[in-house]
Amino acid sequence: MLVWYVAYGSNLHAARLARYLRGGRPDGGAQAHPGSRDPRPPRRAVATVLPGVLYFADHSLTWGGGSAFYDPALPGEVPCRAYLVTVGQFSDVAAQEMRRSPGTDLDLAPVLAAGRAELGPGRYETLLHVGESDGHPLLTFTAARGVAGAELNAPTPPYLRTLAAGLAESHGWGPWRTAGYLATRPGAAGHWTPAEVAALLL
Repeated sequence: MLVWYVAYGSNLHAARLARYLRGGRPDGGAQAHPGSRDPRPPRRAVATVLPGVLYFADHSLTWGGGSAFYDPALPGEVPCRAYLVTVGQFSDVAAQEMRRSPGTDLDLAPVLAAGRAELGPGRYETLLHVGESDGHPLLTFTAARGVAGAELNAPTPPYLRTLAAGLAESHGWGPWRTAGYLATRPGAAGHWTPAEVAALLL
């Protein structure tokens, strides 16, 4: 079975996602990843948009500072990138994001039936079924609590650069559009200005 993994954070950047598939440390990151049982690249990658809001919270062991999360309940639009992968690849990427060991396929029946399935209370442990495309389900993962219950935390420069590279690669966004978007997300707003983010990218 194939599924679309819908990425909205650093995995917008194909080279960063490759570290979850093939293993290794992403550029600018402090932590290496074991990789997936199936290291092949995604079969396809397409730009897409989800309703909701991107926000930064918690503390990333790889990047330091806040990680990107998705809150589908708030008004707005989130630029994303959907990767066509196997269930095993999706499961292994999700496991590494959840700080678990890869190697076990997720039971996707609950999320496909209900649209949402909580595997635990922690980071990226809530699966979401956000649509269908070409006969395959669109799936992503985030935290259960949303913006209202999050411990917001500003992202670091390396993380912002990786997000920006992904937005340029998938949506063709330039530095100023990217900076205006990232600097105004909850967690970044008040800590970063668009000009400061743009300075990282120019």
